[in-house]
Amino acid sequence: MKVLVTGANGFIGRALVAMLESDGVAVVAATRASVGGIDAATDWRAALAGCDAVVHLAARVHVMRDSETDPLALYRAVNVDGTLNLTRQAVAAGVRRLVFVSSIKVNGEGREAPYTEADAPQPQDAYAVSKWEAEQGLQALARETGLEVVVLRPPLVYGAGVGANFGALMRAVGRGWPLPLGALTNRRSLLYRGNLVSALAHCVRHPAAAGQTFLIDDGEAVSTPQLVRELAAAMERPARLVAVPTVVLRGLAAVAGRRAAAARLTGSLVVDAMHLRRTLGWTPPFTRAQGLAETVAALK
Repeated sequence: MKVLVTGANGFIGRALVAMLESDGVAVVAATRASVGGIDAATDWRAALAGCDAVVHLAARVHVMRDSETDPLALYRAVNVDGTLNLTRQAVAAGVRRLVFVSSIKVNGEGREAPYTEADAPQPQDAYAVSKWEAEQGLQALARETGLEVVVLRPPLVYGAGVGANFGALMRAVGRGWPLPLGALTNRRSLLYRGNLVSALAHCVRHPAAAGQTFLIDDGEAVSTPQLVRELAAAMERPARLVAVPTVVLRGLAAVAGRRAAAARLTGSLVVDAMHLRRTLGWTPPFTRAQGLAETVAALK
């Protein structure tokens, strides 16, 4: 089997390429250096030659404080136009299956009940809108051409080298800073990178994955204070949590222009991933404790 992986030198791509190659899969690792920028004009023909499947990871990723005048246009150029251009060329090259990594943000944000694949999508920012539009375009192409499309919508992915808010939280815990998060009772689903690449490998091969959309997580949601405690334990540091009311935290964040970041830190986002587990017979090979231990070890 031969598989094209886009975004092969990224946070997820490096781990996926290593896993597929260890399983004896021939991998074409596509990076910006090998194919250039991703948009409606990218030429994928050389990369697609002889490939049976594609895992499309490359994307314009979510930016917390996007200063662009028209961010949706930029997201669409890469995440929609670039994805559909790749897909059309994949069909022409004889590729049978395309696995697309979307985002749980397609489902929405800010509710307490777990999200499932049956929910009507409610994307709330430009990034999520672009991922949802890409999914719709892929499904249309699948109906027209017979291409097997598989969509995964992961929540926050962590692992060695993780950055953004998760990396900042780890550094704060490691430095022993008091964190005003002790009063939070939220629940959030997380996904260890090792579990994600395992699921992606299943989606590449499993016959029952064709035409499916899957939500995925580590299997157990966690509150922000509990995550801090688990990170601190993995670092062999004390968890310094201060109980500040959520309304106060959000008010201070609004004054500082960080309303959206505070909403994600203090709010809930829970995934029900039973459809993936039942359909593919897949279970996460790593526990959250194992994933956090590997993530922390890399930070040290």
